[in-house]
Amino acid sequence: MSRELIYNAFLHLTPNHHSHGYWRTQEGRVQYGYSKLEPYVDVVKTLERGLFDTLFIADVSGVYDIDKGDDSATVRAGSQFPEPDPITIVSALGLVTEHLGFAVTSNVVQSHPFQFARQLSSLDHFTDGRAAWNIVTSYLTNGFENFGYDRIVPHDERYRWAQEYVDVTYKLWEKSWEDGAVLHDPESNRFFDPERIHRIDHRGEYYSVAGPHIVEPSPQRTPVLFQAGNSQAGREFAARNAEVTFLPSYTPETARNDIGILDEESRRQGRNPSALKKIVQLSTVIGSTEDEARRKQRHLHENVDFDALLGFLSGGSGIDFTDIDPDTPLSELRKRVEKGDHVRSIIRAAAEADYGTEGEATFKDYLLSHAFLPGKFAGTPEQIADHVQRWSDAGVDGFNVVPVTTLGWWDEWVEHVVPVLQERGLAQREYHPGTLREKLFRDGARIASEHRAHRVAIPARG
Repeated sequence: MSRELIYNAFLHLTPNHHSHGYWRTQEGRVQYGYSKLEPYVDVVKTLERGLFDTLFIADVSGVYDIDKGDDSATVRAGSQFPEPDPITIVSALGLVTEHLGFAVTSNVVQSHPFQFARQLSSLDHFTDGRAAWNIVTSYLTNGFENFGYDRIVPHDERYRWAQEYVDVTYKLWEKSWEDGAVLHDPESNRFFDPERIHRIDHRGEYYSVAGPHIVEPSPQRTPVLFQAGNSQAGREFAARNAEVTFLPSYTPETARNDIGILDEESRRQGRNPSALKKIVQLSTVIGSTEDEARRKQRHLHENVDFDALLGFLSGGSGIDFTDIDPDTPLSELRKRVEKGDHVRSIIRAAAEADYGTEGEATFKDYLLSHAFLPGKFAGTPEQIADHVQRWSDAGVDGFNVVPVTTLGWWDEWVEHVVPVLQERGLAQREYHPGTLREKLFRDGARIASEHRAHRVAIPARG
C-alpha cells in the first residue's frame, strides 16, 4: 500500500442515523445529546486519539417521505430528523483538534455555489487546511420541495446540474486569485495585488456568477472532494471530479469489479486511477468474544423499528416499501419479479439474494443483512481486522466507518479495534504532516494538476 488504509468516521447530527429504533435501548439513549455541541467535541477528540483521517458529516435537507407524502414513520422515530446544519459546527470542532479532517455534505439544491465556495474556503482557513466537501445531488423529494421545486429533478439532470455547480466553485477556488495576489506589503501600500484577482464571469445554464471570490486562497484552495454515485452518471461524475468515492460493493469480490470500472472511467477522463481513492462502508458490532459480538448484534436487530426502516428506505428511493410485509418470503418476491411486476433496486436485489435455502429467507432477513446498515459484521477485534484485510486485498483504499450509534460508540472502536489494525499495518500509527489532502495522498496541498479544477477557464483579461 502507498499508505495505510483511510478511515473516515461517519456522523449525522441527528437522533438516529441508520439504527432505526435503537434509541429506545439503554445504550442508544446517548443519542439524546444530538443537538448539543459538547458530545461532538468528545467524539472528535476520541477520533483523533484513534488517528482517524476524517470526520465525514452526512446530511439531508428534507424528511424521508414516500411518494404520497407520508413522513409519519420516520419523523416519529427520529430517523435522520431533525437535522441541524453540519457546516455550523466545523470551526468549533477544528479548534479542539489538530489533524482530523472534516468532510461536510452539501447538495446542489441547498446553497448557491458562490456562497458555498465562500463557506468552504473559510472553513479551510479556520481548520488550517482540513476541509473537505461531500458532493451530493440530493435524493429526497421533500428536499427539493423545501427549495421551491414541485418535484425532484430527474436523476441524470441532477448530475448535469452538479457539474456546472462544481465548475463554478473550481473557478472561484482556482482561477479567481492568482498565486502571488496576497502581498501584505506596507512598502508598496498593497495588502493585495488587484491585478492578480479576477472576476470569473460565469454564464451557464443554471448559474450566473460574476466574482471575484471574496475569500483569499485557503491552504488547499479546493477542499478535498468526496462523492458517492453508483449509477453510470454518478460514476462518470466521480471519475471527473472526486478524489475519494464510495463504492456500493457488498463484498470484496464485487469491490474488485467496481474498482475496475472506476479505474477505466478515470483513464477515459484523463486521470490517473490512483488519484481517485475508493472506499467502502464498514459497520461492526464489537465483542471481546465471537459469542458476545453475536449477542450484541441480535440485541441490535431485535430493537429495529421496521416501520421506520421501511419509511426510510421508501423516502430515500422513491419506492413505497411499506406495503411489503417484512415476513414475506423471498421466494414470493422472486415470483413478483418473474411476473414482471414494477420492482426496482432493493426489491430486485432482495429477490435475487442467496441465503442458501430457497424460500425460507424473508424480506426482513434481507433488510437486516443488506439494507440495515449498522452492525453488518459482528466479531472480535481480530476478526474485524481479518475482515478489513479481505477488503484491502480486494484493492479498496479505506473505509467509511458507520457506528451503531453516532455518539458513544467510538471509544470502543478506538480502544479495542485500532490497536489490532495498527499491529497488522492496516491503520496508521501517526499522522502525516500537512493539510488533509497531504495526509490522504502523501503529496502536495493543492488538487492534482490533471484534475478538472485546473482546466476550467474564465474570460481572458485585456
